[in-house]
Amino acid sequence: MIDLPPLSLDAATIETMSAEEVLSWAAEEFGTGLCLSCSWQKQSSVLAHMMRAVGIDIPVIELDTHLFFRETHQTRDRIVDRFRLTLIRPSVPTIADQHRIEGPNLWERDADRCCELRKVQPLTSALEPFDAWVSGLRRSQSPSRAGLRKVEYSEQFGLWKVHPLADWSDDDVWQYIAEHDIPYNPLHDVGYRSIGCIPCTRPTGPEEEERAGRWAGSDKLECGIHQE
Repeated sequence: MIDLPPLSLDAATIETMSAEEVLSWAAEEFGTGLCLSCSWQKQSSVLAHMMRAVGIDIPVIELDTHLFFRETHQTRDRIVDRFRLTLIRPSVPTIADQHRIEGPNLWERDADRCCELRKVQPLTSALEPFDAWVSGLRRSQSPSRAGLRKVEYSEQFGLWKVHPLADWSDDDVWQYIAEHDIPYNPLHDVGYRSIGCIPCTRPTGPEEEERAGRWAGSDKLECGIHQE
C-alpha cells in the first residue's frame, strides 16, 4: 500500500465540482507538476479550450503513434494553433523499426504488444517529470470506465490522474463544443465516435457503445494506459 500525501480536498468534495472547478483546483494543487494528454478526439478539443478559459497553461503530451488518421493530425494542428499549446512529443518507434524487430503488422497479431510499444512506454517516459496528469476519460464511454473518479492515484504511473469530464455524457461534450465553436476531429461526423489508430478503429452505429469501434472483434477494451 502506497502512503500518499493528502490532497487539499477529499475525494467526495472533488466529485461534486464542475469540470472547470476540477481543472482549476488541479492547477493550483500541482502547479508545474501538472500536464494534459491529448489524442485529438472531441474530449481533447474541450479540455484545450477549458484550460485557456480558466486561465491555466500546462504542457500537453501528444501520443502520436504514427498510425493516426490524416484528419487527426489536421485536428491537432488546428487545436494547437487555436489554443497555443505547448506540446511534449515522446519518442515512438518508427513503423519500419517495429516491423523489423517485431515482424509486420504487429497490431494484427498482438494488439497489446503494439500498444505497449507505441503508447504505454512513450507515455511512461513523458510522465516522469510530472506529479499529476489530466485526461479526458468519461464514465459513459465504456463499461471499463464506469467506475472512474474525478481524481485518483495511478500506481501504474506513480502520479495522480485528474478526470474533469468524468461525469460528462457524449451530449455534454458536443454541447460544449457547439457553445464555444471549438475545432474538433471531423471523423466524428462520419461515425467514428471514438478515434485511435487506423488499423484498430472503425465507425460505430448509434446502438453501439461509444468505444465499440476500438479493437473491434476482440475482447480488448483499453490500450494499456488506462488499465487500472
